[in-house]
Amino acid sequence: MANFKQIGLVGRPGHSGVVETLQRLITFLNSRGLSVVLEQATSELVPDQLLPVFRRHELGGECDLVVVVGGDGSMLNAARALVSHDVPVLGVNRGRLGFLTDILPDEIEEALADVLDGKFVEESRFMLEFSVLRDDVLLPGGTALNDVVLHPGTAAQMIEFELFINGQFVNSQQADGLIVATPTGSTAYSLSAGGPIMHPSLNALVLVPMYPHTLSSRPLVLDGDCEVRLEVVKQRAISPLVSCDGAVRFHTEPGDSIIIRKKAGPLRLIHPLDYNYYEACRSKLGWGNRLVRDDA
Repeated sequence: MANFKQIGLVGRPGHSGVVETLQRLITFLNSRGLSVVLEQATSELVPDQLLPVFRRHELGGECDLVVVVGGDGSMLNAARALVSHDVPVLGVNRGRLGFLTDILPDEIEEALADVLDGKFVEESRFMLEFSVLRDDVLLPGGTALNDVVLHPGTAAQMIEFELFINGQFVNSQQADGLIVATPTGSTAYSLSAGGPIMHPSLNALVLVPMYPHTLSSRPLVLDGDCEVRLEVVKQRAISPLVSCDGAVRFHTEPGDSIIIRKKAGPLRLIHPLDYNYYEACRSKLGWGNRLVRDDA
């Protein structure tokens, strides 16, 4: 049996189904004699529940397991706050795709009972962090589970930057930007931009140029422990943005160096025993199912 005694709940605001799911989770966990704590914004969704409340960056340090109710975006937001606490995370899908939140709402009690009884699989998903070197001062950036993206911002403008890998110059690029994606993020923005799908067990990064000016510029797969450095060309007046999972933004300046590395600690992701990555690809990406063969 898993040693999960205190369970934290994180829910996506603005979704009526999330409130219902949170209520069911609280009722079920209480029936198992477990302690339940709520993330601060989540507590506002269930104001009738008199439970301990913690800020998101504190929650992971107070729990043995965190259950995130929402879509993949909710999981991405939660992951950035929880990864530093080394706490396992389970996702209940109330969104659209659900690559990271794979328990369906009508399966909550059965699936969660199995997890609490130790019947689950756990995998590690590494994350990225970036910092910006400006005038010899290293500025903190952000953390991402899917991708770190250099882009022009709201306007569609070409930007110019130089790419270095482990300190070695690779090339200069003129493009709408560059996506640096993890295997987890290879089925997200990177896929839409023409990048490859990478199995989440791989220790790899993919660099995907966005609408490059040179047609020979193609996605590049690297070892996951490589350091990627992007230098914004000084001659350009444009100040590109850096985003983490489409949420965190950092305004760069000409001459900045954006340094992207693997984050020290991985995200611990919990799945049901019957979890199958390829089945998730079939259902989420519209891949073909097995053909029915007539052997007669």
